[in-house]
Amino acid sequence: METSIGALIAASAARFGEKTALVVDDRRFSFAELDRLSSSVATRLQQRGYGQGTTVSLYAPNSPEWIIAYYGILKAGCVVNPLNPMLTGPEAAFVVRDCGAAVIFGLGDKLQMLRPLLGEGGPVMVSFQGSADSIEAFTDWSEDPVDLALQLDQDRLGEISTIGYTSGTTGKPKGAMLTHRAILLNVAMTATLHRRTEADTVVSALPLSHVYGNVVMQCAMAYGMTLILHSTFQAEAVLRSIDTYRATLFEGVPTMYLYLLDFPDFHSYDLSSLTRCTVGGQTMPVAKMREVETRFGAPLLELWGMTELGGLGTTHALLGERRLGSIGLPLPCMQARIVANTDPSQALPPGEVGELALKGPLTMQGYLNRPDATAETMDAEGFLHTGDLAYMDNDGYIYVVDRLKDMIITGGFNIYPAELESVLCEHPAVAMAAVVGVADPLKGELAKAFVVLAQGQSVSEQELLEFCRTRLAAYKVPRLVAFVDDLPKTGSGKILRRALR
Repeated sequence: METSIGALIAASAARFGEKTALVVDDRRFSFAELDRLSSSVATRLQQRGYGQGTTVSLYAPNSPEWIIAYYGILKAGCVVNPLNPMLTGPEAAFVVRDCGAAVIFGLGDKLQMLRPLLGEGGPVMVSFQGSADSIEAFTDWSEDPVDLALQLDQDRLGEISTIGYTSGTTGKPKGAMLTHRAILLNVAMTATLHRRTEADTVVSALPLSHVYGNVVMQCAMAYGMTLILHSTFQAEAVLRSIDTYRATLFEGVPTMYLYLLDFPDFHSYDLSSLTRCTVGGQTMPVAKMREVETRFGAPLLELWGMTELGGLGTTHALLGERRLGSIGLPLPCMQARIVANTDPSQALPPGEVGELALKGPLTMQGYLNRPDATAETMDAEGFLHTGDLAYMDNDGYIYVVDRLKDMIITGGFNIYPAELESVLCEHPAVAMAAVVGVADPLKGELAKAFVVLAQGQSVSEQELLEFCRTRLAAYKVPRLVAFVDDLPKTGSGKILRRALR
């Protein structure tokens, strides 16, 4: 394992040289080229006085420039702050001020939007799209001569490398502080468990700003894989990439797979090169997972992670037993326990549902400037309380039931939306489903289902409810059904239940 994230791409350039590391649209970059360009960015940062302790934000969708800037920031010894490109101007401005970013790399229109919000004397702004008033051009930064004195051999493992912000669904977003060690160890273990090597070509449309997309990118860069990167997810484009580049690995969130399964010309593309796929970010109906394995012709490895871990916390190993519906086992360096909601210090036995908690070197150092929030999330033993309801089986495999905040309580009974969504998706006419709680004066909450039908399919509300009644206890059956054309999603493709509420 390297001693810093910045040294990772330099080591790969030494090993893999002119091999193609990255393909975005019709642009190709070798490992050596990414290393040279990111060193130029690092040189410019250091020449401008930005180094250890300086935070630098990235505010753009997937692109080669994002990756070059990312490694340049870390080579310079700075701390990287990846911003979700879907954040509005005020949301992004809050994060930039909160983390004290001195420089922002991003798209010109986003930077133009931020400029008046941050005021005079704000961060230096560098655009991937060329210069403008008070905004510098990225090409001027990435084509600078490299300073040979640039030091990449420093041991930064214990230093903060990343400040990743939570989505802020229950208030202002919080900045999780992650060390170089946490990120590099996550990448090394993910690659080992999934058997990622230089023989692999991976297709991904996961946002690089999201921990899942970041680990996919880092594994490709560290282990000599070729990354076919999409700026946004489009089913046909992804299928074409898998076919054209003979990809061995596709990685995505559940909604991506649901769109791919529902794509009318799915069978026109040859996916036989795939040797495995991964899915994470949200629970996925088991019926749809089985369909993916059948139609893609490859095993589907479910994984689970979060911002506060800098990537994965659990996964299935490629050469181990797979249990569909389970998020697998904790990474070998991590401990996991299920704790009671009423008493977080009480570990629950196998089969009982409680909150998933993890401890180990992947966990964050805390939330930036938020000791109160840190104390609420990390207990005295060092366990990170995830907010996910889950249970373990007798062999230690973990099954996520739902998010604690998404649980519906109707007439005193607990209902887990993911269970209802899984049943709804078993119906052949259903492509996607999401369930949320709506207020009810008598029972407190009722379960309402939002359903997207599969291409060319039809089903009535009554037929769906009857289907559910044969598979769910009476109190779990949705009381309301709305048929919709699509479901709201986050930038990483997860279904956004709070928007449905």
